[in-house]
Amino acid sequence: KSKGRVVREHEYGRYGNPTQQECERKLAAIEGAERAVLFSTGMSAVILTLMAYMRKNCHIIFTNDCYRQTRDFATNILSEFGIEVSLVNPTAKDIEAAIKPNTTIIFTEAPTNPYLRILDIPAVVEIAKKRKILTIIDATLATPYNIKPLEMGVDIVIHSATKYLGGHNDLLAGVTLGNHKLLNDVYRMQRMIGATPGPFTCFLLERGLKTFSLRMEHHNKAGLAIAQMLESHPRIEKVWYPGLKSHPDYKIAKKLLKGFGSVVTFLVKGGNKETCKFIDSLKLFLITPSLGGSESLVTQMATMSFFDYPEEYRQAIGMVDNLVRIALGLEDIEDLIEDLKQALDKI
Repeated sequence: KSKGRVVREHEYGRYGNPTQQECERKLAAIEGAERAVLFSTGMSAVILTLMAYMRKNCHIIFTNDCYRQTRDFATNILSEFGIEVSLVNPTAKDIEAAIKPNTTIIFTEAPTNPYLRILDIPAVVEIAKKRKILTIIDATLATPYNIKPLEMGVDIVIHSATKYLGGHNDLLAGVTLGNHKLLNDVYRMQRMIGATPGPFTCFLLERGLKTFSLRMEHHNKAGLAIAQMLESHPRIEKVWYPGLKSHPDYKIAKKLLKGFGSVVTFLVKGGNKETCKFIDSLKLFLITPSLGGSESLVTQMATMSFFDYPEEYRQAIGMVDNLVRIALGLEDIEDLIEDLKQALDKI
């Protein structure tokens, strides 16, 4: 200001606040990004980032095992704006096969939700850069503790900071990260539309970051121990966890990930009756969606996250009645194992 330049940062609440700015600085440092733009929710980060870069008549590729709301936005909303969408298996081969002359964005997750698929990110980046296609990865389930997609050449990384980054199940936030110039479009979109987190939310998120690495060490350890226990249990039909050799992407996961997180997806032997009995018998798990917090959570995917879909569609995308996702918290690992075992014994 002393040199005659007008500095405009926080003259209007929708444009951000000082606490948000400081939290963004720390999030960028954790991710290894030049810049972070913080949003009021993870989905606002996803949608406004896509809106910042999509163009009329363009084609966007999504991997099909992605978060339900992201998939709904892709299939139900984007078409209304003249955007062509393809949902493909989370492999570099299938993504490459889906590319069209008008493809401008490849959007995926790392890992995907709920089957925790791990994409060969360097292979996808190579494919995308040859064709000048923007790559966006929602790395919420991996976190920057376990993977750094920007170092692999990904253009933009998104997190639901509601989850591991916040870490206490007491805030809603999302963040988009990348190089400074590229995120100008995202920032302009946010200034126009809003979805700006309040100062107290940013304070809570910054508090959570202080223990982020300590919490992730526990999450990784708990996830692997409990996945191994479930896989060996006679009342479990199948387990999905990237740290298990039985997972379809185990080799890629071992190569790309530092740890595998605390989300475990599995099939209970039986149907809806047996699955409900198991869930209702748990004592340490709260029955609710979300993940990455201090409390352990359990979700019956078909009846909680996909209850409003027709049964035929649920079956087609693998959301069967006996599919369960657990998101482990910070409780003692042995206590969680014993709780899962006693609940399985009730079936």
